[in-house]
Amino acid sequence: MNESRKVQSHHLERDAYLYIRQSSMKQVIENVESTKRQYALRTRATALGWNDDRIVVIDSDQGESGASAAWREGFRRLVTDVGLGRAGIVMGLEVSRLARNNADWHRLLEICALANTLILDEDGVYDPTNFNDRLLLGLKGTMSEAELHVLKARLRGGILNKVRRGEYRCVLPTGLVYDATGSVVLDPDAQVRETIAHFFETFARVGSAHQAVKAFRDEGLRFPSRLRAPDTGVVFHQLTISAAMRTLRNPRYAGAYAYGQRAYGRTIEGKKTLRRRAESDWLACIPSAHPGYITWARYQDNLKLLESNGHGYDAARGSPPREGVALLQGRVVCGRCGQHMRARYREQRGKLESWYVCDRATDARAEPNCQSIAGPLIDEAVGRLVAEKMTPAAIDLALEIRREIEARHDEADQLRCRAIERAQIDADLAQRRFMMVDPGNRLVADNLEADWNGKLRTLANARDERERGRREDQIVIDNAIRERLVTMTTDFERLWSDPSTANRERKRMLAYVIEDATLVKLPREGTTKVNVRFKGGQTTTLTTANPKASWQKVKTPSEIVELVDRLLDDHFYDEIAEILSARGLRPGGAAWPGRGGARFTATRVQYIVHTYGLRLRRDRLRARGLLTKKELAAHLGIHIATLTSWVQHGIITAHAYDRHAWLYEVPPARLTKHCSRWDRLADRAAVIRASRGRDQGAQIKSKEV
Repeated sequence: MNESRKVQSHHLERDAYLYIRQSSMKQVIENVESTKRQYALRTRATALGWNDDRIVVIDSDQGESGASAAWREGFRRLVTDVGLGRAGIVMGLEVSRLARNNADWHRLLEICALANTLILDEDGVYDPTNFNDRLLLGLKGTMSEAELHVLKARLRGGILNKVRRGEYRCVLPTGLVYDATGSVVLDPDAQVRETIAHFFETFARVGSAHQAVKAFRDEGLRFPSRLRAPDTGVVFHQLTISAAMRTLRNPRYAGAYAYGQRAYGRTIEGKKTLRRRAESDWLACIPSAHPGYITWARYQDNLKLLESNGHGYDAARGSPPREGVALLQGRVVCGRCGQHMRARYREQRGKLESWYVCDRATDARAEPNCQSIAGPLIDEAVGRLVAEKMTPAAIDLALEIRREIEARHDEADQLRCRAIERAQIDADLAQRRFMMVDPGNRLVADNLEADWNGKLRTLANARDERERGRREDQIVIDNAIRERLVTMTTDFERLWSDPSTANRERKRMLAYVIEDATLVKLPREGTTKVNVRFKGGQTTTLTTANPKASWQKVKTPSEIVELVDRLLDDHFYDEIAEILSARGLRPGGAAWPGRGGARFTATRVQYIVHTYGLRLRRDRLRARGLLTKKELAAHLGIHIATLTSWVQHGIITAHAYDRHAWLYEVPPARLTKHCSRWDRLADRAAVIRASRGRDQGAQIKSKEV
């Protein structure tokens, strides 16, 4: 009777809203009585005066938790319609059906009070505008929220109690399964076990997740993954960086029971958030709880290695060896500030050169680089030192490398064989299915035949992949490499300098001998001090020359300049260029790439003479008393043509200071007409004039003819 007095005519003019919700789909399916009771509230609305067509049922939130309204579309629709004045009454079996969150519940009460909307539950009808009803509804909302907390705490407590004993069953990663008794064991699939074990061995060898993925790709291996869908089994696909990182960071592979590695939450928009906890904050961590692929100590070492690989500014970082030519990668210490130096590369004239740079202050405080030192000369000196130190231990190292390479190839071939076995089993199963089908049912038979053909193609691809891998492995470990490994026992230095030896392998060998190398550049002396610290604590100091600057590389050697200076006494530019080229000498920068065919020319010799201030050949001849043709003709009192004729007949000696320029020696004594020698000279001149006359006459006759 009290309920009917609260329902007024203006309430009946609006619709009655029935909100139905259960917290999970399991409750929706199994707890059907609760659903029936909630739908039965329609009769309460009818009894209060609402027609059936004015009753709006909102049941779209079935299977959703009432802890928040962020993900409940039906509840948001209810609040909206109430705020728009469309609802005369809101019905729910109990307050917990509408909301288990005080913020959402009181917001609904406030809107209902403003819109003058009633609220009905199994106990009665409430008017939010009435203080007593509002107080009672608030208490019910608080109790509903507290009830949710109690339920969660009760369930959580039971789970945590089992977690502390290591008995709570969690989803296992690929490679681990539960047996019939509920114990965790390794996957019975041999291919899965061997692939995961090979992955951990590969990571231990290369020291980097990226390099491990690259090794799987180069070897043509696939990595197992268990799909979340039930009864789908394990599939093999290409290994990715994310899968490699998840595998390395999962403690279950180390045989440890771990729970609570992540903390989950929700944002104000209702989105799920995830945060990784530190190992000390895990809810449970029980080492050696079940069989694993690696030990707990190896798992801890893997995490430390991953952390060091991801911190480029860590001074104690032991970076994994890379392909670059910088031999001391990650092991160079600046002798001025004590920071670890970085390896940098730059291409110069078609060649990749390494540099060790200390630029920490530049990145942190915008200060100039502390040091920048070229790497080739330092690497060469350290390489010679390592070759000398490692020669006594070369026998053990050669045998170890050979065993490692052969074992790695055997493991890869075994995994390929497992892939062939799996493909053969799938093909046989597809064949049996096809043989058992009724031939008259062509639609089913065609699909099964296509599936059989696909399995056969997969089998053929697996066999081809194995053959290709075996051929590549044979190339890698052929007789030539076996001979080089044997050569290591007698001549390690030759193997170290062999161009076919990978830089990555040199760096690995160096890591067993050298702890670090401290560099101090001395610009005034033109050298660099290299203080090498070995693993045992012994130190050795090396001195290397700093590389020449660009202008020094193209500078003409002083020996060539001195030789040109001597040759200028007796030869001019063209002759000097021919002499230098004949001796195999080249200009200053001829040894650089692209200039290997450069030769000396008259222009290059002239450039050397003017650049280094050498005395010109003309000045040298003038200093010896030689005269020009005009000066000598005036000195002898003869015509220039006569002097030319005397030079041609060897009477006067001429010296060239250029290709087309000469100076002439003065005769030892002045000749007179009464000198018998002068007479002979005159006779010769007459003969010359006569011969010229005959030649001119012959030319005239030939023209007339």
